[in-house]
Amino acid sequence: MPIAGVGAVVISKNSNGETCVLIVRRGREPMRGQWSLPGGVLELGETLAEGVQREIKEETGLEVEVLDHIETFDRIVRDEGGRVRYHYIISDWLCVVRGGNLCCGDDAEEAVWLSRAEMASNNVYPLDEFVLQVISKAFAIYAKKDFAKEL
Repeated sequence: MPIAGVGAVVISKNSNGETCVLIVRRGREPMRGQWSLPGGVLELGETLAEGVQREIKEETGLEVEVLDHIETFDRIVRDEGGRVRYHYIISDWLCVVRGGNLCCGDDAEEAVWLSRAEMASNNVYPLDEFVLQVISKAFAIYAKKDFAKEL
């Protein structure tokens, strides 16, 4: 049975005024050791926004405000024999930081702010193409709706 999950594209400005996105290195399966967006499984009775806020707090120590929906998609992971190991339905959300201090907790091994230039080079923190597309969509929504004043 598919599992409902949430993810976040958390945007902030660095000390140089560059727009950055928060990424984490996964500490658990699926995707252990890979760089991705923070997020996790929705709990029973929790709204999507509540789930995003809880997951980001648990995983990174940050308190976020959920601004807008980016997209919802399937993440299906199969084993070598083609059998489904994991099937998540993930809803990704655009967020900004409202408090807390960045630290790893829960299932993140590492968390970093990645500038758009660093994201483009994709050498130190490799992100899969799908994650890059979600981040690009988030930046487009952010620019279009003028959330920049939120930071």
